[in-house]
Amino acid sequence: MVFKRHLVEKLKEWKSSTERKPLILRGARQVGKTTLITEFSKFYRQKIIINLEETDNRKIFDQTDDVHQILENLFFINGLNSGYIEDTLLFLDEIQEAPKAIQLLRYFFEYLPQLHVIAAGSLLEFALKDVKSFPVGRVEFLYIHPLNFTEYLMANEKEMAIKQLNHIPIKSFAHNELMRIFNRYLIIGGMPEIIKKEIQGKMLGDLVKTYEGIWMTYANDFEKYASNNTIKSVSRHLMSNTPYFIDQRIKFQNFGKSDYKSREVSQVFRRLSESQIIRLVYPTTSVEPPIIPDYRKSPKLQFLDIGILNHLLEIQGQMLSIEDLSGFYRGSLIPQIIFQELISMNHLTNHIPKFWVRTKNQSSSEVDLVQIAHGKMIPIEIKSGKSGKLKSLHQFIEACDHPYAMRIYGGEFFIEKTQTPKGKPFLLMSLPYYLGTKLHDYLSYFVQNYNI
Repeated sequence: MVFKRHLVEKLKEWKSSTERKPLILRGARQVGKTTLITEFSKFYRQKIIINLEETDNRKIFDQTDDVHQILENLFFINGLNSGYIEDTLLFLDEIQEAPKAIQLLRYFFEYLPQLHVIAAGSLLEFALKDVKSFPVGRVEFLYIHPLNFTEYLMANEKEMAIKQLNHIPIKSFAHNELMRIFNRYLIIGGMPEIIKKEIQGKMLGDLVKTYEGIWMTYANDFEKYASNNTIKSVSRHLMSNTPYFIDQRIKFQNFGKSDYKSREVSQVFRRLSESQIIRLVYPTTSVEPPIIPDYRKSPKLQFLDIGILNHLLEIQGQMLSIEDLSGFYRGSLIPQIIFQELISMNHLTNHIPKFWVRTKNQSSSEVDLVQIAHGKMIPIEIKSGKSGKLKSLHQFIEACDHPYAMRIYGGEFFIEKTQTPKGKPFLLMSLPYYLGTKLHDYLSYFVQNYNI
């Protein structure tokens, strides 16, 4: 089973570019890198797929720096015609296992620009320490993530649901059905293997081993790259305890009631964030662009995939009987999925969305998310409460120079004119939480079509 992924369009752009460089596809294990590129290879007359976890394949790159010789060897082994080099894709999978192959990407760019080269790998941050000379400026990157809600609908062939999801503004008659489908997606998440098994008819209880296998793979991979026993111990502690801190800002010192020091915990957290498994989300204190994170303030945690998080929290069974999950588990799951949806739409960088905190001393004011639209920083609350209770959002509006704000919640779409407790008028757009992948489109629609 092959899923349609939004990233295919970016790959097509890369293929046709006259300034194409070797491409490194980055992402955590089991988010669909190999499947995506194997499917994309069908756009080529010839393909060479090399798994660098295999010793014999690594030897091809370890024995010489001559990329012409390497390519001649690969063409010979695969029985391909060297006359079609411009219509050949070389896919180097699991490239983190072959630092020499990473280094040689610069020579493919310089001496064989007509060859289309894609490499894929996970935990590349750890492998790069063994690369003598990384090909800076001679490679480009794309990022792949778990399936988002739109891709989930495509995987389940929900054509009418996709049509309504793409209609801006959303029509009210589509709300209940989209909410129903999204709640299922919110429970199981976007990992390709999980979605594949669900489509094949597996029940939620049948997926436990798959979730556990994915998480243990991450834990084992991460531990393998630990530089010493202390880091290995901290890694185990964080992998076991982070799910229970998703509804709060964290402190590194003694995290999870441990004796670990701030420096040790922060080092491992930053590596987890770089590997995209558990990201650190930092706040900003500004109310106008650009969105600059304040690394002196406590961050929040963002998991790679909501389904894995639900599994680790052992709450999936409870979620099955709840129609509106916006308030479930102390309201912490919807911010997780909204951030996951936003991250899934960003393929060019490893950018992480930010939230907002007030700079005033002893203030606990916090807006769940801020985004830029038409040069304005828009505050976005993610909750089920009524507009009159959006205290932090009101404080943001009081401080900023525009009248736009958003609430993401479990109800239907609507836009209203309201005011802060101090009497400043503003426009509030309420967006159902199944529209996370469309958030930027709605912000643009909002700012362009409405004003005080």
